[in-house]
Amino acid sequence: MRTLCASTLIGEFLIIGFAGLVAMKMDDLGQGTVWGVCGGAMLLCVLLCGVVTRPAGVALGWVLQVALFLSGFVVPVMFILGAAFGGLWWASVHYGRKIDEGKARYAAENPSPLGGTSRPEAGGA
Repeated sequence: MRTLCASTLIGEFLIIGFAGLVAMKMDDLGQGTVWGVCGGAMLLCVLLCGVVTRPAGVALGWVLQVALFLSGFVVPVMFILGAAFGGLWWASVHYGRKIDEGKARYAAENPSPLGGTSRPEAGGA
């Protein structure tokens, strides 16, 4: 799950940065405000990559998805991108958990004699 979710979060990091560049061109928003909000969201993306496997990590990820979608009120294209990344986040969490369960099941059914995960020998028959 960690790899899929982290990939989604890094994509969001980039999208938030680009949205900040668009928002900066708006007359009613100051640069400090735009980069304060976008920088905070970008920092949250990076921090979530490290804690996504903890229970609160996924919940904070959902909060980020909602905030990304709601940023469409400032930069309208973010409604579309927020919905797309919300779908990617759901898929990352859902399928990531299935992959983790499958790996755990495989490891339980095929114990390695060395105590690690079982892997085929290189160059084996």
